[in-house]
Amino acid sequence: MTRVAGIDCGTNSIRLLVADSGPDGLRDVHREMRVVRLGEGVDRTGRLAPAAIERTRQALADYTATIGSLGASRVRMVATSASRDAANADEFQSMVKATLGVESEVITGLAEAQLSFTGAVAGLPGVADPLLVVDIGGGSTELVLGAVPVTSLRSSLVPRSMLTRPATTSLRSSLVPRVIAAHSMDVGCVRMTERHLRDDPPTAAQVAAALADVRDALRAAAADVPVRQAAAFVGVAGTVTTIAALALELPGYDPDAIHGSVIDFEQVGEVTDRLLAMPRAERAALPVMHPGRVDVIGGGALVLRAVMEFVGARQVIASEHDILDGIAMSLLAD
Repeated sequence: MTRVAGIDCGTNSIRLLVADSGPDGLRDVHREMRVVRLGEGVDRTGRLAPAAIERTRQALADYTATIGSLGASRVRMVATSASRDAANADEFQSMVKATLGVESEVITGLAEAQLSFTGAVAGLPGVADPLLVVDIGGGSTELVLGAVPVTSLRSSLVPRSMLTRPATTSLRSSLVPRVIAAHSMDVGCVRMTERHLRDDPPTAAQVAAALADVRDALRAAAADVPVRQAAAFVGVAGTVTTIAALALELPGYDPDAIHGSVIDFEQVGEVTDRLLAMPRAERAALPVMHPGRVDVIGGGALVLRAVMEFVGARQVIASEHDILDGIAMSLLAD
């Protein structure tokens, strides 16, 4: 048995998964998320703020201690949109090396998309093929069309070399899970909120401007990804799972109830309209709402609704598995 640790550092949050290998896939040992808002202000300034780097360092120091206490033998940290965009990314990298002891991999948007697809489909066997996965992050959103792998862990692992080098939009047909096409858009819950949704709640003009931004990005994405070929649509990450929890009217955030749930387009639209009309205090009072998502959930919901409308998806399947699971799985594939 091999114990590994994966860390996903995005624009809004940093997450840790310590897991063991098993015959049917990964077995969680410890899973944790902290909202550190690493990408705060990056869209405007082009730099990571010192306070944001320090918040991330504090969380990473705690993660390093957890990894050591649980005895993970292999560690991989992936940094995504905010670290790609920042002019001072070297400061962030130096901090990670000093704190964690290994370097953070600032991966391309396409590599991020491949990891997200791998993690998502590993947790949803039996979904119709081909499958479109949307991963809504803080600074970017990935669209990945691919073939559903077999449920065996070993056969569903993607070699790490395929997940770290610059990718083309079409990968070898022998790759399992087989990514057919992928595209990373510079729209996400934090980026849309900072760029457009500045009032609380946002004005109709602000919502319209954000929606126009997302639609422009989707038209560009469609040149790379034949999104309307998908037989099923899966959403991953906190925006999607929070919207699913609200649509299901859960009394509290319940990953088991959310994972694999099917939410209609009309439900997504209703939840989005509600969130965009609510002041911050009302959003914060929702029982399923993580405190770190209160300020940006409206922007994320708007992205999800726009994507579903653009691709013609009548339903979204919510998955609790995503890029973090893909990172951990890549450590077992080498």
